[in-house]
Amino acid sequence: MTTDPQDGPPSSAGTGREGDGGTDSSTELRRFMTPRLLLLFVVGDILGTGVYALTGQVAGEVGGAAWLPFLVAFAIATLTAFSYLELVTKYPQAAGAALYTHKAFGVHFLTFLVAFTVMCSGITSASTASRVFALSFDQGFGLGLPTGGILVLALAFMILLALINLRGVAHGVMTNVVLTLVELTGLLLVLAVGVFAMTQGDADFSRAVAFDTPDDKNVFLAVTTATSLAFFAMVGFEDSVNMAEETKDPVRTFPPIILSGLS
Repeated sequence: MTTDPQDGPPSSAGTGREGDGGTDSSTELRRFMTPRLLLLFVVGDILGTGVYALTGQVAGEVGGAAWLPFLVAFAIATLTAFSYLELVTKYPQAAGAALYTHKAFGVHFLTFLVAFTVMCSGITSASTASRVFALSFDQGFGLGLPTGGILVLALAFMILLALINLRGVAHGVMTNVVLTLVELTGLLLVLAVGVFAMTQGDADFSRAVAFDTPDDKNVFLAVTTATSLAFFAMVGFEDSVNMAEETKDPVRTFPPIILSGLS
């Protein structure tokens, strides 16, 4: 860890060591992330479990017009992506939002609050995704696990992923690549079923513009609620800025890759 009071919070860029001549030098992280790996990392983060777990909840809020909240969420996510692009190309360090906050305000307590919030967000997302995995695993194999069993399975899944990431970034990224390809395959199967249904004349296109909102919500409130769910399902690309020091030539690589992944 190296700390520069002028540059911001501690960075994982390297560990200071003393050379033979008595001067300090630092070792940098090995830049493992190529543009293709970064693209798969971004796509995997954006899709995540949310695209499976939350699409039904979005449809439950607005009915067949579920595309509208996703479209609004996409517009908001695009603005967020441009903000991160501006910051990561200016400060290509592995600290993300905490670093940007410290650069803007220089208040250590505020930097801590942002870092703590990001950590809580990561824990919430990881726990939600792990629980969805455990529930899907239980239903897929017909195990009939009780609530406690679901909890144990979710925790075991989180521990496994933590061990992989602790082993090294390269192992974590390659695992992410495999899981992203599995996820994309599942989505392609869903799309193929939809296309087949349409070609067989079984599609009801009127459903695409039908608003079926809950009785206690008007259209605006239902769309707003659904948009918040859709936005949660889409975000994730901001995690990629923490890989800046692992990426080869991040200043040139990040802008096209993040926009391509979001698209």
